[in-house]
Amino acid sequence: MIPSTITLAIILACAFGLMLTNRLRPDVIAICVALALGISGVITPNDVFSGFSRSAVITILGIFILTQGLYRTGVTRAIGIYLARVSGGGERRMILLVMLAGATLSLVMNNIAAAAMLLPATVDAVKRAHIAPSKVMIPLAFATALGGMATLFTTSNIVVSATLRDQGFNGYGVLDFAPVGIPIVIAGISFMLLAGRRLLPNTDPARQIAAVAEIKEKLAESYQLRERLNEVRIPRESALLGRTIAQSRIGEKWGLSVLAILRGKRSILAPAASEVIEPNDVLLIVGRNERVQKLEQEGAIVEPEARLDGNLVSAEVSLVEVIPAPRSRAVGQSLRQLHFREKFGASVVALWHGGRSVRTDLADLPLQYGDSLLVHGPNEAIRLLQADPDFLVLRADSAEPAIGRKAWLSAGIMAATLALATTGLLPVAETVVLGAMAMVLTGCLTMDEAYRAVEWRAVFLIAGMLPVSIAMVKTGTADLLGQGLVNALAGYGPLAVGAGLLLLTALLTQVMSGQVTAVVLAPIAISAAQIVGADPRAMAMFVAMGSSLVYITPTAHPVNVFVMGPGGYSASDYPRVGLPLTVLLFIVIMIVVPLVFRL
Repeated sequence: MIPSTITLAIILACAFGLMLTNRLRPDVIAICVALALGISGVITPNDVFSGFSRSAVITILGIFILTQGLYRTGVTRAIGIYLARVSGGGERRMILLVMLAGATLSLVMNNIAAAAMLLPATVDAVKRAHIAPSKVMIPLAFATALGGMATLFTTSNIVVSATLRDQGFNGYGVLDFAPVGIPIVIAGISFMLLAGRRLLPNTDPARQIAAVAEIKEKLAESYQLRERLNEVRIPRESALLGRTIAQSRIGEKWGLSVLAILRGKRSILAPAASEVIEPNDVLLIVGRNERVQKLEQEGAIVEPEARLDGNLVSAEVSLVEVIPAPRSRAVGQSLRQLHFREKFGASVVALWHGGRSVRTDLADLPLQYGDSLLVHGPNEAIRLLQADPDFLVLRADSAEPAIGRKAWLSAGIMAATLALATTGLLPVAETVVLGAMAMVLTGCLTMDEAYRAVEWRAVFLIAGMLPVSIAMVKTGTADLLGQGLVNALAGYGPLAVGAGLLLLTALLTQVMSGQVTAVVLAPIAISAAQIVGADPRAMAMFVAMGSSLVYITPTAHPVNVFVMGPGGYSASDYPRVGLPLTVLLFIVIMIVVPLVFRL
């Protein structure tokens, strides 16, 4: 029979290989890992699905629901609009305010939720302030990760704390991360203000817009609509005459988008699919020129040149940027599969996808995180998009939000939850679930909304991987790897062992999620601490901090991917600023953790 240690190593090697190749979703891989450990006999049947009952998973569930309560009652919108209102001024001031807001919010909520809350208002604010979005989007993403390093309410921190408790040690309290995390937040924000912003790509500030009306025209330039804008005249002999836009199949057959119909002295912006084409109409169409030329087969006349003369927007019609929201069901589906035009009554005229602007055959292109959609349609359609949980419209409403009774109530529930968790009167998991149920019972959100708020992919990923910790302890793998780490570094002292753990964690986090890294390395850190006679909580803290060093690659954390489209980034932009930041934070961690835990 193959020793359990070898079986575990084979299972983990296969799992990591699949994660690196993206052959399967991480949550699917995690459940397969749990099943493989049980079927192979590495862990008992009772341990296979024990992850779903662990306090770490329950805490994460509660945090998702608490965060949704704040969003549902308008608290988060109020914060975002306030940010847009007060962040006028220069680039440095904008970065400071955005990073302070992102770091503060991520202290009490999931990093993705914090970024999703601030992103629309931030995009709107930077455009109004003549600041390149590329100077602010990465700082926003990095700020949420920095703030997460100062609180228990970060997934990897929760996982490490749960591993300590499972092995008979005291877990971390709500405030235990603050002495380590606050210096990290200060160092990270200072770096971005002084040096990091200079390492980010920049667009010409002179080309940024100065007024609200110009924002929409600037969007057209950013997505290079001028290069694909065509005027098509419909004479009386055209086969398109008398057909509706839908019946003409201009979009379905040729992959083109009709932005407007110029009819005499009148402009019909964002025409409905039911709009009938009349004689001498001029269709303003976006798409490849060779595709547009094919409309001549239908008797249409393609004009030699088309101009973008402000005909795209009005008081009733908007041109806005939209991105897939976190946990969006739209990701992986095409606009045609989503029935986007039929559902919202708006057209996607361009798509920022894979670092370039796509303006033809948009309907069949599967959406990805990091994509930005340029949407043209009536204001009512834009309001429908804003209300849809699968999309984020990158435009902050100018009206001040009304702060009602439930908004204050949800904020009070969150504050009370944090205060109770800090006192330690109840376990953190029970406290967080109590706060989540208070959100439901007080009507701040319904139970159905609570279910939809949970990132089930993250829950299944963590619950499926947590049995790995059990397997590593039971098979002695954690002790074996811990001993190997100690043998290599113990001659230089416990601090060198901690540095090795931190470096290994940071490297693994760049290629797979911090949650998975924490699950695998936390037991090793605890074993190494016991071998060298150090505080297990100190060694585990190195793993917790390393799991949040997600600054070098866009795939290290979903928020990094989330801001790629709005910031117009390429993958190479992240290491340019993220690598020196990681080195700086590595040094800060190596100074602060030994001081706090007396290592």
